[in-house]
Amino acid sequence: MTRIALGLEYDGRAFYGWQRQKNLPSVQEALENALMQIADHPLAVFCAGRTDAGVHASAQVAHFDTSAYRPLNAWVRGVNALLPSAVAVRWAKEVDERFHARYSACRRRYRYLLLNRPQRPGLLAGRVGWLHWPLKLDVMREAAQCLLGEHDFSAFRAAECQAKSPVKRLTQAEIQQERHAMGNVFAFDFEASAFLHHMVRNLVGSLLYVGKGAWSPEYLRVVLESRNRALAAPTFSPDGLYFQGPVYDSALGIPEIVAQMPDAALFPV
Repeated sequence: MTRIALGLEYDGRAFYGWQRQKNLPSVQEALENALMQIADHPLAVFCAGRTDAGVHASAQVAHFDTSAYRPLNAWVRGVNALLPSAVAVRWAKEVDERFHARYSACRRRYRYLLLNRPQRPGLLAGRVGWLHWPLKLDVMREAAQCLLGEHDFSAFRAAECQAKSPVKRLTQAEIQQERHAMGNVFAFDFEASAFLHHMVRNLVGSLLYVGKGAWSPEYLRVVLESRNRALAAPTFSPDGLYFQGPVYDSALGIPEIVAQMPDAALFPV
């Protein structure tokens, strides 16, 4: 039996999330069906980070076990020929049987792209979040600092979250702003040991309350320390959320896609 790791990218609008669901399209189902045609036997695929309906991925990593011998190119070009257009395999690599796409990851990264202008997006609908209220970058950056480090993130956790512990270590919470002909673009970058269900969307929603002046930067710390989901902002739209991949120990030899896309290059000058 051989274990193969894959690097993937996908447009989440075409799926009801990563996880296989009855009578609903999922990334896992599409990938497993394509892989089984190449392998010619049943198999299961495991990913580094499960994404919700409408959430995209620019550098997802998955693995599967197979008894079939195929050249690595078959797991890329062959599988891509069988996948829906919204998902593609970027690379394939044979890995040690101890490697696990999820459990071998030491950190994970997400980016949220937000278009900030009075009019809703048309060309970029579903690929960016949108807020019409003007936002202030400096106060959002100030508020984000309280999120760094190890905390109980229960205030930003979905009710249906199945994580064993709400305590996570957030190592990055950065916000950038760029002005384009299409409007202001804010990029929210997060990196953590792991994320709770809806955690990034809930963090973004709360930071936007600060940015539009509804909350002071200090109030975000109050929300965090309360551990009370009712005090945080509503869960924000999945449209602009991109899973930018896991981080592994370099000794594992997993290719790392430096996933700077999607970024401002999406936006015409």
